[in-house]
Amino acid sequence: MNESDLNGHLTYGEALKLCLDTPLPELCGLANSLREKYQGNFVDTCSIMNARSGKCSEDCKWCAQSFRNPTGCEVYGLCSPELALEHARRSEAAGIGRFSLVTSGRTLSDSDVERVAKCFELIAKNVKISLCGSLGLLNAKQLKRLADAGMTRFHCNLETAPSKFRELCTTHTIDDKIATLRAARGVGLTVCSGGIIGMGETAAQRVELAYVLRTIGVDSIPVNILQPIRNTPLESMPPLPDDDILRAFAFFKILNPKAHIRFAGGRTRIGKLQETAMKSGVSSLIMGDMLTTEGAAISADFAMLDRLGYEY
Repeated sequence: MNESDLNGHLTYGEALKLCLDTPLPELCGLANSLREKYQGNFVDTCSIMNARSGKCSEDCKWCAQSFRNPTGCEVYGLCSPELALEHARRSEAAGIGRFSLVTSGRTLSDSDVERVAKCFELIAKNVKISLCGSLGLLNAKQLKRLADAGMTRFHCNLETAPSKFRELCTTHTIDDKIATLRAARGVGLTVCSGGIIGMGETAAQRVELAYVLRTIGVDSIPVNILQPIRNTPLESMPPLPDDDILRAFAFFKILNPKAHIRFAGGRTRIGKLQETAMKSGVSSLIMGDMLTTEGAAISADFAMLDRLGYEY
C-alpha cells in the first residue's frame, strides 16, 4: 500500500487488512513518515477548561459527569467570561497554542450559546490563542454565532465505532454527532473528533472508528485511552496492551494522513510509551488536566517535546 492509495480510495476491507495485518514496527514507521510529511516536527498543543460540570442527562457508560453514574464529580453551571479569560491567559502564558471550553450535557440552549459566545469574545480581545469549543450537539445557527465570536474549531468525539456505540450510549446516536460535525464544517469551522480506546471494543472496531473519521475528513483526532472511573459501568475494564495502543495511534494516522493525531485522556497510564507514540503518528497533545481526570504536567510535556526535537 503506497501513499497515493492512502490519500485516494481505500475500502474498509483494505483498511482493516492494512491496519491489523501489517507488523507493528512497519505500521509505526509508515505512520511516522506521514507525520513527517504533513506536520514536519511541529506539535499542536491545546488545553481544555471544564466550563460546565456534571448533571449530564446522557447515559454514556464511560463518563463521570452523567447523573446516572454516582461518581461524586463536581457540579457547577456555566463559567463566567472572566473565569474563562483567566484560564485562557494561563494557557497562553504556559506556551500552549489552543484553548477549548468544554461543557457537560447533551447541548446548549440559545441563551447558553450566547454566554459562551461572550466568553470567546472576551478571550479573543485579550489573548493570542486559538479558540475551540466542545459544547455538545449544536445546530448551524448556534455554531455560526460561536464562530463569529472567535471560535475557530469545534470538537465532538464520535467516541467509538458505529457498531459499538449503542452498547455504550443510548440517549443519542453517532449520527447526531456526525450531523453536528458537518454543521460545524458548514459554517467554516475546522473540526476535531476522535474517541476512547479500551472500552471493550475489538481491534476491528477501532479501525472502523478511524475509517469513519476518514470519511468525515476531520482535522484533529484526539485518541483517549480509557481511564476507568469508579461507579461508572466501565470501572472494571482491563487495560489495553501497549502494542494495541501503539497500533491504534499508528493506524489512526495512516487512515487520516493529514489530520493531527492528538494525545488526550489516559496518557498517565502509558508512561514512556508516549515517546514511542510520538514517533508512531502522534503530532499533538492536550496539556494539563482533563475534565474529571488528572493529566500530565505541562512542564513534563514540553520537556518531552524538547527531548524529541519537536517544535511547538
